[in-house]
Amino acid sequence: MNTQRFWQLIEAARNQAPDPNDAEEVARRATSLLATHPPEEIVAAQQVLWNLMADSYTNPLWAAAYVVNGGCSDDGFDYFRGWLIAQGREVFERIVADPDALADMPAVRAAAADGIDLNGEETLTIAWNAHITATGKQLPDDAFTIRYPNLDPAWDFDFDDRDGMSRRLPRLAALHLE
Repeated sequence: MNTQRFWQLIEAARNQAPDPNDAEEVARRATSLLATHPPEEIVAAQQVLWNLMADSYTNPLWAAAYVVNGGCSDDGFDYFRGWLIAQGREVFERIVADPDALADMPAVRAAAADGIDLNGEETLTIAWNAHITATGKQLPDDAFTIRYPNLDPAWDFDFDDRDGMSRRLPRLAALHLE
């Protein structure tokens, strides 16, 4: 499985989900769909997923997740990026390129109004659960590698600094910090 096929899997899952903004439901459906693939494709999907996680491992996105969720630990950032992957390729690429564009998303606006965290922990287990379903076995230990890039030192500041966040992520700050 390559990146394009992975995104097609996510899109198919989103099309099946009653609410395509529900990352948990999208992940469940993606898991079911992926479980019908040969085991080697399921294993390859795990690497694609972690490549996307690495591609989205940036300070600006982490700062945006911090604002949106009212704080964001290491694990919380993983779960937020899982939520972002479950939103589909177009949203993922747009938001990674411009994290402040999260403020334009209806799901983010609704979460802000309701005080809900955006969490897609279940997305991180799509290949893991699909492999167990398909084979009865866990993914091989060497199924994937994680290659996180270095974070941008220009964004190394206290994310609780409202002025700094407002300057760097003005639309999100206006939505969440006002």
